[in-house]
Amino acid sequence: QVQLVESGGGLVEVGGSLRLSCAASGIWFNMYAMGWYRQAPGKQRDLVAIIASDGSTNYRPSVKGRFTISRDNAKNTVYLQMNSLKPEDTAVYYCNANPGNLWGQGTQVTVSS
Repeated sequence: QVQLVESGGGLVEVGGSLRLSCAASGIWFNMYAMGWYRQAPGKQRDLVAIIASDGSTNYRPSVKGRFTISRDNAKNTVYLQMNSLKPEDTAVYYCNANPGNLWGQGTQVTVSS
């Protein structure tokens, strides 16, 4: 059974940090590109960061230098380290895997000012 399970979300103050995790099962993890997306209320779901199977990464400009995506192929897990959080980072964060456009259930991140 293919499954992506996110964890690590929560409530944090401005300037704080959180680390999101996404544990994958049922896929050949090291062959997949893994991404983090986010969706704020009333807005579209946007790409935050992506890490390819070869470890190369890409970030949306607004998080570059603050967020770091990484993967542990031995644990079938992708991480998103989020530092210097801002209120505009508040959203539900989703894990994504490709090929197959697989999605997790999402985890809420709320940054209070």
